[in-house]
Amino acid sequence: MSKAYEQSGVNIHAGYEAVERISSHVERTMRKEVLGGLGGFGATFDLSQLNMKAPVLVSGTDGVGTKLKLAIDHGKHDTIGIDAVAMCVNDILTTGAEPLYFLDYIATNKVVPSIIEQIVKGVSDGCEQTNTALIGGETAEMGEMYHEGEYDIAGFAVGAVEKDEYIDGSKVEAGQAIIGLASNGIHSNGYSLVRKLIKESGINLHDNFDGKTYLETFLAPTELYVKPILELKKHVDIKAMNHITGGGFYENIPRALPKGLSARIDTTSFPTLDVFNWLQQQGNISTDEMYNIFNMGIGYTVIVDKKDVSTALAALQELDVKAYEIGEVIEDADTPLHLMGVES
Repeated sequence: MSKAYEQSGVNIHAGYEAVERISSHVERTMRKEVLGGLGGFGATFDLSQLNMKAPVLVSGTDGVGTKLKLAIDHGKHDTIGIDAVAMCVNDILTTGAEPLYFLDYIATNKVVPSIIEQIVKGVSDGCEQTNTALIGGETAEMGEMYHEGEYDIAGFAVGAVEKDEYIDGSKVEAGQAIIGLASNGIHSNGYSLVRKLIKESGINLHDNFDGKTYLETFLAPTELYVKPILELKKHVDIKAMNHITGGGFYENIPRALPKGLSARIDTTSFPTLDVFNWLQQQGNISTDEMYNIFNMGIGYTVIVDKKDVSTALAALQELDVKAYEIGEVIEDADTPLHLMGVES
């Protein structure tokens, strides 16, 4: 190894060890369409193997925000990669696309092979759970950019959908029903506020909270909706979908609605998770504002015809997915979202 490079703060051998450590994790995510292996300058995927007539590629990129800071501060690196995958694949899923492959980017103060392995294990877990191939990535050692122990992770996902099955919300009409799929926690948004409230509360993150520790609750990896939604597509005609991320209900649900339409959501139709009640009480935050920040217990929504609601709910129940009919599409050109049972 170049002594000059080592003296500048970059350990090439640590990078080699990290690659060796992650290889087995990457291998378990492979799909038959992947050409070549890990380590090439470019990752390749054979679309012809998909047997699609007119495939449309859908891509998305994202990170996990300051949830990462909470994970780093408490040495919990093995699930944050699931968040990185989920934030990307759940987004492209809203078009009806099946995620095909994923690439990650990790930038760090110093490459510590054991930590890189934990991060990539999480990425591989998320990919494996969604049948998404982890076909490439980059790890950058940037000592002058990050403090000791710090790192950042971002991801990039690509999926495909038949052109005539592409979902863009254009078939949404007044009178259709909105189904909500349950979240498993905070997911990966709102953590600047979450960390502030944790600090102000003075709690011990290793104390019990609703059967888990506070830390386990706050770091629960984002729910992956790929498999249930791809299965649901086989049973009902989905008109539109939303991934409830930053901006909560107010920002995300209207994104699937054509002009002139609004969503009426009954907030009493699904349970609010205890973690959101805790955050609201700690911060003395209005319920209206909570719905403008967090997912409140619903991480993903699907719009279908009223006649398809029972079929959709039954299909999701068969997959052990908690889902609820939470509202309907209405005509309203002035107010994009109506939250029933919420006081501002």
